[in-house]
Amino acid sequence: MGKIFKTIAILMGVLLIHIGISDASSQPPAVGGELPDFSLAVPKNDDHQSYLGVAGKEAFSIPEIKADVVIIQIFSMY
Repeated sequence: MGKIFKTIAILMGVLLIHIGISDASSQPPAVGGELPDFSLAVPKNDDHQSYLGVAGKEAFSIPEIKADVVIIQIFSMY
């Protein structure tokens, strides 16, 4: 009985991992590709809102930032 339970548990774990990996619907942008559309919460600090040019909004997107160049650093913490 114990061996059957362990086998079923292992198979269920492998199945769940496979489903999680195959269900990843979004892929990172390709090199040289465009950044996908997404919105960010407006900072609570008024000075930060003014600096970004997003005062008076609840959310904003990257193209709304009043700047000639926007540098975005993306990293993984896994």
